[in-house]
Amino acid sequence: MIALVLLPGLDGTGLQLTNLVASFGSEVKIIVASYPTNVVLDYPELESIARSFLPQDQPFILLGESFSGPIAISIAASRPPGLRGLVLCCSFARNPLPSFAALRPLLCIAPVASLPLSLLSFFVLGRFSSPALRQSLAESLAQVSPSVLRARVRAVLSVDRSAALSRIDVPMLYLRAAEDRLVPRSASQEIVGLAPATKVVEFSAPHFLLQVLPSQAATTIHKFSVTIAPTMRLKADGYAAA
Repeated sequence: MIALVLLPGLDGTGLQLTNLVASFGSEVKIIVASYPTNVVLDYPELESIARSFLPQDQPFILLGESFSGPIAISIAASRPPGLRGLVLCCSFARNPLPSFAALRPLLCIAPVASLPLSLLSFFVLGRFSSPALRQSLAESLAQVSPSVLRARVRAVLSVDRSAALSRIDVPMLYLRAAEDRLVPRSASQEIVGLAPATKVVEFSAPHFLLQVLPSQAATTIHKFSVTIAPTMRLKADGYAAA
């Protein structure tokens, strides 16, 4: 059986991936990574933590959601034993909003803890917002210190893992949200330009694609796993593991 390692978005808790995990059923090994909630770490330091979650005794697919995309790309480029495929969801290889790079110094004092939930929901959930999803967003962010959130946003504005894409030798899948208000279409286009074999699947979804459409995302990931190794399938939405 092939495992699925999930690297979470900006909050780094992995709590918002619960519904996606449930969509795969109980017969698949899913590993949800998590990052420290009260220690400021840069991308290389977070990558070291992410590597500690990689299985040592079975093949696996690595999924990088949003903020964790650069981490997943860097890991895949190093060709760790067992890696069979890379999935990027609403993510990027380098700063997806270059026009905001000049604001990086101001993020040291940005009042991230006091941003209205309605504003955050507008950007990550859009028209798909619901009480349950807003509560999940609030609960996960509440566990992360404002200094950590600010540091991670600053890291996004300066990261660049585009050169690493050419060193990835496993199949790649990009899950794109047609209604993403944070990561523009150009981010996936850049990845495809540097890694032309990347398969792109687009959903009518917001930035929180995995949270809004967990079953559909799980099915797509399952189909991707079958193309990699037909005898090592993930179980999702009625598909039996081989």
